[in-house]
Amino acid sequence: MPLMTWNEKMSLGVVGIDNEHKKLVGLVNELYDAIQAGKANDVLGRVLDGLVAYTESHFRHEEALFSDAGYPHSAEHKREHERLATRVLEIQAQVRDGVRGALSLDVMNFLKDWLINHIQDSDRKYIPYLPAGRSTKIAEQNQDLSVV
Repeated sequence: MPLMTWNEKMSLGVVGIDNEHKKLVGLVNELYDAIQAGKANDVLGRVLDGLVAYTESHFRHEEALFSDAGYPHSAEHKREHERLATRVLEIQAQVRDGVRGALSLDVMNFLKDWLINHIQDSDRKYIPYLPAGRSTKIAEQNQDLSVV
């Protein structure tokens, strides 16, 4: 059973961003499934590495998008991204160092809650600043985004 499920409440109505968010939900679920299955650290490491890489790529894309749109709260939004990125890198380092419980259910719930709250609150705030027709262009630009 997945930790979280994509639903229409999470949709921002911007195809490319929604697709990226769906991918992040999938990566969090993959990480959760690996933990639940007691997979070896190399599997957890690979999935966590993918989550770190994809999150960084998504944040860069999103920040460029709302910066180009003149979103007045972009600095605050970027700080939210930086805080999560720092936390995920800390978790990644702990997993690599073999820290027992680094990927606990508490950590997974934190990732789930952060992602849901960030999408439904923070991300929703920049959508009105995007120019009309932007969702099609974003979708075309991000068709090849993949996990490293």
